[in-house]
Amino acid sequence: MAGVWTFGSNGVFSLDQPPRGKKALLVHTATNQVVSSYTSLEQILRQLGWERYNGGDPDFLQFHKPPTIDLISLPRDFSRFGSVQMFDIVVKCPNTFHVKDE
Repeated sequence: MAGVWTFGSNGVFSLDQPPRGKKALLVHTATNQVVSSYTSLEQILRQLGWERYNGGDPDFLQFHKPPTIDLISLPRDFSRFGSVQMFDIVVKCPNTFHVKDE
């Protein structure tokens, strides 16, 4: 559990959790547009030479960039697309995307 344990004067302790962070957004640097769907993300990735990889887990949408061994794995449900996947894309596509808080 994330947070800070605090002890009251009566000896009772509680977990104070930090406020929820802002939602992360993946932004295409060239257009300054927020990636709002896998359709728009796939279009950009294809322009960069990434191909859909169909040999993997059916719960994930995956992209491979030949001739590298790089693989981008995304949850098939876009609502589960989070900051971990966003930063993975930023690392594998330098100078193309960045992540910002909403």
